[in-house]
This record gives sequence, structure tokens and C-alpha cells, in this order.
Amino acid sequence: MASLEPLAEKLMARHLEERNLWFPSDFLPVSEQMTDEQLRNMAELPERARGMPDAVRVALALNLLTEEGLPHFHRLLATYLGSNNAWSRWNFMWTAEEDRHGAVMHNYVRDARLFDMRAFEELQYQYLEAGFDPEWHSDPYQLLAYTSLQERATQSAHANTGKLAAKYDPMIQRILGYVAADESRHFKFYRDSFRGLLETDSTNAMQSALKVMPRLAMPGHSITGYVEMAEVVRRAGIYGPRDYRKVVAECLEAWGIAELTPVDAAGREAQDKMMAVPARLDKLADLLERRTKSKGFSFDVIYKRGLDFA
Repeated sequence: MASLEPLAEKLMARHLEERNLWFPSDFLPVSEQMTDEQLRNMAELPERARGMPDAVRVALALNLLTEEGLPHFHRLLATYLGSNNAWSRWNFMWTAEEDRHGAVMHNYVRDARLFDMRAFEELQYQYLEAGFDPEWHSDPYQLLAYTSLQERATQSAHANTGKLAAKYDPMIQRILGYVAADESRHFKFYRDSFRGLLETDSTNAMQSALKVMPRLAMPGHSITGYVEMAEVVRRAGIYGPRDYRKVVAECLEAWGIAELTPVDAAGREAQDKMMAVPARLDKLADLLERRTKSKGFSFDVIYKRGLDFA
């Protein structure tokens, strides 16, 4: 990892050149000096958002809860990547950028009156208190593989949610579009950092990726009701195993896994297993879809209203 610090510096410099540094108040102004147009727009927000489907609200809740888990991720990066180095400088900058995501989404759902905010705040508290401590066994390679996959998956979830929400309130699509663009740039940093690992230590890098890639443990899996919320998001066509399969295929291509020439048997075995992951994910998705039956859901965060899926 120390030998890759020059690469991390280079990737940070690229990131800064491409970055669009926005702030939550750019979308949701709160000031005694607001214009009449801003005041009117904010006053009309709850009415515009009133028709937001409950499945989209659940997706927003799950996406926002994931963003609010930022303390877990900052700690993990600090623990696995160390301090006083290029990686820690990235971690501080990445954390500052990510902090805006939870802030702007939290402000939006509050101002739009989308949730029972007390119920949401309880979920957020429970998630932070429960912690997120994956069994990576002090392996920073697993961390970089995970963050590559997770950032791209989060980007997809935000973008897809924004598309469905746009017809009810264009503001949330614009917000999620900016958040997704940030996630895309963060993904590029982690993706290309992991590619650097492959060029330096390919066998161990692939073996580490295989420990997180087949079944990505989403950071919010400890959220109360996470499984049911994720199921609603899947049934609504917002994000599910098929989307994750695309994420994996994209990373395999970007990392050039098929073109690698491992020098040892362990590397060739890991390469073959990585290339087989998309087909494995297809089978899992097929099985899940075959087993899907009519079901109803209810969540405190959306006022205990029922959602029924045929």
C-alpha cells in the first residue's frame, strides 16, 4: 500500500480537477435573505412531494440511511489505510465530500415531509449504534475492492431513485444527480487504486476481491428492517441483484481481469473464479425471481402505510 501512495496522489489530483464542489444550501436554501422565488419554491415543496410513491420513499430512506453511516466508513478507511499518508489525506477529503450527501438528502426529506422523521431518526440511531465491522481481517485489499463495488452500486441506486422521483418533484432528481456524480468520481478513485494493486500484487488482490465480490454486504444490512426495505426497492425495479451484476461486470472489465497473465496457479484460479462471478450472480437472481411471491410490506418511516406487490 505504501508503494501505491504516488498513484493515490495522482488519482487525488485527477479527482480535484474533475470535482464539482456543491453544498446542500445550493439546493435547499435557508436564510433570512432568501428571494421571493426561493421562499415560494421551498413553501411548495411538501405539496409537490405529496404524491411520491411509497416505494420511492422507501428507496430514499434506505439510500439516506446508507449515507448517514459515514462514521463507519471513515473509521474503516482510517483503520485499514493508516494515517499521515496519501491514503489518509484522501480519506479526510472523501469524508468531507460524502458528508454533504447525507446532509442534503436529510434536509430534503425533512422539508418535503416525506417521512415520519422520529421513526427515521430512530433507524439512523440504531444503525450507527449497531456498527459496521466487516470481517476483512486487517486486509486493505478487501477494503479497496469493497469501496470500488459499493461506490458504483450506490451511484446506481441514487440515479435510479432520482429517475422515478423526477415526475413528482424534479428537485430530488437534481439532488440525487449531483450525489450520484460524486459517487461516480469516488468510484473512479477506488477502482483505479485497486487496479494499481492488481499491477503490483495481482494474486493477492484477486483473492481479496473474491472475498467481498460474490455477495457484497451492503453497509446498511444492520438497519432494522433492512431486508424488507431492500426487497421493496428490488420489486420496484430501483436496485437489486441484476444491477449489482452489472456493477461486478463493469469492475471486471475496468480492472482488465480477463487480460491478466497470473504467474502462479493460485492467481490463475482466482482469475477464473472472478470471471465466473457474473454468471453466479445471474443464477442467484434467477432463483430469487422464481421464488418471489405476492407480499405486503409496512414501515414506520412511511407512517405504517401498506405496500403490496403482486
